[in-house]
Amino acid sequence: MAAQFRSYVWDPALIVAQMVLLQAAYYSSLGLWLALLGALGSTGPSLHQIFSDEILGFSTPPGRLSMMAFVLNALTCALGLLYFIRRGKQCLDFTVTVHFFHLLGCWIYNSHFPSTLTWWLVHIVCTALMAAIGEYLCMRIELREIPLNSAPKSNV
Repeated sequence: MAAQFRSYVWDPALIVAQMVLLQAAYYSSLGLWLALLGALGSTGPSLHQIFSDEILGFSTPPGRLSMMAFVLNALTCALGLLYFIRRGKQCLDFTVTVHFFHLLGCWIYNSHFPSTLTWWLVHIVCTALMAAIGEYLCMRIELREIPLNSAPKSNV
């Protein structure tokens, strides 16, 4: 069998390491966005802002700031997909995995399944944004022209 361009070798240790790294980047950047936006609204970041399904909403300033932090976090994590995953066709897989683990974390933290409509809307929009922008960025890198330099490397 001939060698294939970009052949993919299944490496479970690499996949788990990428998942852990992306999950850590997700919560780190979310905490950073909550802290920066919380300074505007004079609220400090807390686990309740990250995991509670009841804080997200349009009616209160902390709810709007938290929603803005989640959307900005999706954009930031799209860059994480570019730097840590680097494969366009794996962006959706890793994005859904990150948000699935966040769903489990919210379920455990609240002791009930998230049931508010705004929580689901925000996370569906964030999943779509993170996957689409991450895939776009990765595809731009993958589709770059390969420079073919016909000049000799040395004069031997």
